[in-house]
Amino acid sequence: MKHRTIFPYCVGTCIAISSLQAKEKSPNIVLIMTDQQRADFLAREGYPIDTMPFVDELASNGTWFNKAYTSSPASVPARTSLLTGRFPKATHVRNNQNEVDAYFEKDMFHVLEEKGYATALVGKNHSYLRSDRLDYWSEYNHGGKVGSSGTEKGDAFDRFLKETQLYASFEPAPGGIESQPVYRMVDEATEWIKHVKGQPFMLWLSFAEPHNPYQTCEPYFSMFRDKLPSLQTSAKDRRMKGERYETLAEMMELGHVGYSQQLDELHSIYLGMMRMIDDQIRRFTDNLKNQDLYDNTIFIFISDHGDYVGEYGLMKKGAGLDEIASRIPMQWSGPGIKTSGRPHNAHVSMVDIFPTICEIINVPIPAGAQGRSLWPLLQGKPYPEKEFESIYVEHGYGGQFYTKKDDTDYLTEGAITKNKYFFDELNSWTQSGFTKMVRKGDWKLIFDMEGNGQLYNLRRDPLELKNLFEIKKYSQTKTNLLQELLKWEIATGDPLPLPRRRYHFKKNEHNYMFNDM
Repeated sequence: MKHRTIFPYCVGTCIAISSLQAKEKSPNIVLIMTDQQRADFLAREGYPIDTMPFVDELASNGTWFNKAYTSSPASVPARTSLLTGRFPKATHVRNNQNEVDAYFEKDMFHVLEEKGYATALVGKNHSYLRSDRLDYWSEYNHGGKVGSSGTEKGDAFDRFLKETQLYASFEPAPGGIESQPVYRMVDEATEWIKHVKGQPFMLWLSFAEPHNPYQTCEPYFSMFRDKLPSLQTSAKDRRMKGERYETLAEMMELGHVGYSQQLDELHSIYLGMMRMIDDQIRRFTDNLKNQDLYDNTIFIFISDHGDYVGEYGLMKKGAGLDEIASRIPMQWSGPGIKTSGRPHNAHVSMVDIFPTICEIINVPIPAGAQGRSLWPLLQGKPYPEKEFESIYVEHGYGGQFYTKKDDTDYLTEGAITKNKYFFDELNSWTQSGFTKMVRKGDWKLIFDMEGNGQLYNLRRDPLELKNLFEIKKYSQTKTNLLQELLKWEIATGDPLPLPRRRYHFKKNEHNYMFNDM
């Protein structure tokens, strides 16, 4: 693994640009990302357990959204969208296997580097990025640090993680909190920042948790064991969700034998992992305060997608565009961002983050970016509400739907392995074909390439169990949402490459797609 360090780099470069940056007072940017975190598992969303009190406190001191969505509920497509501000159909990255095919003009780290920012990734990448693109690179994944951790204790814990086979540990993890990747990442990020002098920085602090392997140490392992709220659905409800969900459960039982009897334990561990992350985010921000950097730092907190966490009798993700997989936490806090104790009403997307950062640091939004800048919204300034009255999400890599009629050889395809300790929920049965969704207010429409539709009222049916698509009473609502989906489908057609001669390409300053405010 290449490990490009900024420490010697900073000595010459920081002095050269320090006077310019001091005049501009460019804010530092910390993008904190979790992996596979449910948006509705936060107390501010009404969850009965206070899983992330510090994250909620940060949100209350800034702006947060309860209608924020991933671009696609799979890691690589979502992370590629985050970095480029483009939907998967434009990046060409529609699944976890095609990161090298990413198509774009400029990404987040291009514009930050051009603006004079020091850049770092500490944590999970799972995108097209490579180590030579950033000033500092320390990669962690679900098996711990990529390469040696540099300590005997860290290496021992990473061996333990690999022994979980990406599933779970039903005993408290060894080594205490100091062995956990989230703790080690905070140490590394803090140490890097200490060496960034006179230069604004952008840190992507990308935790690989609470994604499986579901594991944590005490006190987190036992913290919520006796406080678990009841699940809202069961395996019986899975039947009405369709064949993909049943196939997913069948494969999951083969890959993680007995998982359906372990849902409560997995649920408890998952919540403990969230609190573990929360404590480390608090520790990280305390470190910034000690370095007198907190007040000039913008914090963005998101996740790439969600997790079933027992709903429909499932864990992980994979089968569809349910809210619990597609909706994500998103919050912003820091200089210039309005404080609001209530969620913002706008419908927003992960693809909006890159254009927003561009406007914050005062650089043009690159050609091909499809997201809208949220900077006016975050500042409490006027914005066209119709621009943000709906949002759009994609699923699938194309082709015809691969079904059980075609094959059930999960072993050959790679969804499970011979020893039956590994199971990949993102496979041919769950990811083939194309499905799109649009959310507008209380309503959600899902539509696939075969013309199958789903219509849900999320206020009355948040777990999407009652499909109203064929109910005559809701025909006008269905028509309106189909028009909204078509509008998004057309608007997100890729403009790249731009015309080379003569034609003028019109673009709103905030990259609004539907309004010219």
